[in-house]
Amino acid sequence: MHDSHERNRHREHHASSAERVASIEHPHPHAHAGHDKHEGHTVATFRDRFWISLALTIPTLAWGHMLQRAFGYHAPMFTGATWIPPVFGTVVFLYGGRVFIQGAVKELKDGVPGMMTLIALAISVAFIFSAVVTLGYPGMPLWEELSTLVTIMLLGHWIEMRSISQAQGALKELAKLLPDTATRVAGDSTEEVPVEALSQSDIVLVRPGASVPADGVVRQGTSSVNESMITGESLPVEKKEGDEVIAGTVNGSGSLRIEVTGTGERTALAGIMRLVEQAQSSRSRAQALADRAAFGLTIVAVGAGVITLIVWLALRPGDVAFAIERVVTVLVIACPHALGLAIPLVIAISTTIGARSGLLVRDRRGLEEARNLTTVVFDKTGTLTRGEFGVVDIATTSGIAPNEALRLAAAVEADSEHTIAEGIVRTARERGIDVRPADGFEAMPGQGAKARVNGRELYMGGPALLSAIGVTLPNALEVATTRAGKRGQGSIYLTDRSSVLAVFALADVVRPESRQAIDALHEKHIEVVMMTGDARAVAQAVATDLGIDEVLAEVLPDQKASKIEQLKAAGKRVAMVGDGVNDAPALVTADVGIAIGAGTDVAVEAGDIILVRSDPRDVPRIVELSRASYRKMIQNLWWAAGYNIVAIPLAAGLLAPWGFVLSPAVGAVLMSASTVIVAINAQLLRRAKL
Repeated sequence: MHDSHERNRHREHHASSAERVASIEHPHPHAHAGHDKHEGHTVATFRDRFWISLALTIPTLAWGHMLQRAFGYHAPMFTGATWIPPVFGTVVFLYGGRVFIQGAVKELKDGVPGMMTLIALAISVAFIFSAVVTLGYPGMPLWEELSTLVTIMLLGHWIEMRSISQAQGALKELAKLLPDTATRVAGDSTEEVPVEALSQSDIVLVRPGASVPADGVVRQGTSSVNESMITGESLPVEKKEGDEVIAGTVNGSGSLRIEVTGTGERTALAGIMRLVEQAQSSRSRAQALADRAAFGLTIVAVGAGVITLIVWLALRPGDVAFAIERVVTVLVIACPHALGLAIPLVIAISTTIGARSGLLVRDRRGLEEARNLTTVVFDKTGTLTRGEFGVVDIATTSGIAPNEALRLAAAVEADSEHTIAEGIVRTARERGIDVRPADGFEAMPGQGAKARVNGRELYMGGPALLSAIGVTLPNALEVATTRAGKRGQGSIYLTDRSSVLAVFALADVVRPESRQAIDALHEKHIEVVMMTGDARAVAQAVATDLGIDEVLAEVLPDQKASKIEQLKAAGKRVAMVGDGVNDAPALVTADVGIAIGAGTDVAVEAGDIILVRSDPRDVPRIVELSRASYRKMIQNLWWAAGYNIVAIPLAAGLLAPWGFVLSPAVGAVLMSASTVIVAINAQLLRRAKL
């Protein structure tokens, strides 16, 4: 506890993190609703008031009439003993019940009477009646019932606020990722400085096992970095000179020197925290439904209370206490307490699950709508593909294996800075081929390049190279070249002075995850469309490879949004997945905009949901999370509102002629039990498999 306190104290100057931690330490768990039922209250408020009220309730019960009559005992009598129930009951009402009175005033000012109004009305009726009886009006006071009711309600609200606070713990966990201090490199020495003292372009040393203190670029060293809390990716990511690192990630076994590029509000972590906070406070359609249900239930409860009072006063004109008890029980048992918890808790838990899985919900309505999707439109470049050249096919002449041809080609191109050369070298390395630079590298402008590999002079280039050195393309390789051309792929040749050894088909490399993503969407009966500005031949080759249902090719940037509109006009519920500036209008136009987090800031700002990883498999995960969250919301709403169909008549005394009567305290227990059931059901969402 002390360490946690010190950590928060050191972070006080780190404005964004500190303020967000504070907002969770003192949550407004129902900010999702149209009004804050607990504004100004904390978990500690209800905890402390519960224990003090409990301590006062015990003697109220011990010296009251209810337990003495039920168990046949006599409490010790002394001067003033008869005043213990009214004095202690009054203190419980004024101290423990104060939070409910304040909440009711706030609800009535906002014009949305609900849970707090009902509780305040119930305890106020019980208090006023008990006070009047104590001062001489004939009847039986309700001090024990009042004290027990307030204490149980405080316990229920304490449990509720703890549940909300724990579910919103994603922000706490994210804030804790940042270390308090950083090791800044100053010349030949290092110095420990607070994280908030770091500036852009500072060089920091990150030792093995330490957290990265700020966003930056590796300037020296190699290591593996655990990014799981940011991206949801469980495997460590290798980092070398020139690679970017994210604040809050954990360094592995190597030592890194990092140039700071972003601190405080400018870090990726701060951006994630903003999005999580925004998602947890954003209003969903289900929440609006819950608010309407809570308002309606309040009206029903008050009406039922009035009818109950009139009926019982008519049936038992001399037993006002019994009628008042029935009214109080009706008001208590009908409290939309569980309704107040049903949606916010699911929102908080689903947002936390999403954040831990690399799915950042920027707008709750986007996640809510994802369950209804019938069509997902993917941008091609940078989303389904990597946006970089790579070898997608190799054809060779007899006597040379494809991987050997690739090894020779990569050796020739190792010293070239051309994008095609980089793609060939990258492909070789991804296949585990050891690429060693050749001797005597020479660029041949307009033709290609040549180099000496193991004493043998080899060339890499296109058709112009073949003409320049006077070699003829064999029939088998000509067929491979034609096939690549039909797919919209480029061809480059490996040759020596006398013959062509191999042809490499080059294209924008499809992400290996894309096939799994599309298969998963098809399993959910969702149509997949690819939209791209590329030529139809290029687009169709990728679509055929991935099993995409429909291709929208040669689409200009300013036409993307209109294409989405056309799909929606056909009655489809459309999600757009993209990462570029020219995708932003389409992301906004779609029913659900899904931005690849590795893309531009414009695309990220336009998306309803952001994928921290550039992994299209996260799209079907969004659909699954949306469906699971909605199921829990509906289950909670049915339970929270539905149990009142039975509970209110029982509370009103429907079975009283047969000797079955619910006391206000039992009504409070039942109401609290319904809240606990809703909370447990919401927690089961954590078991959802994305």
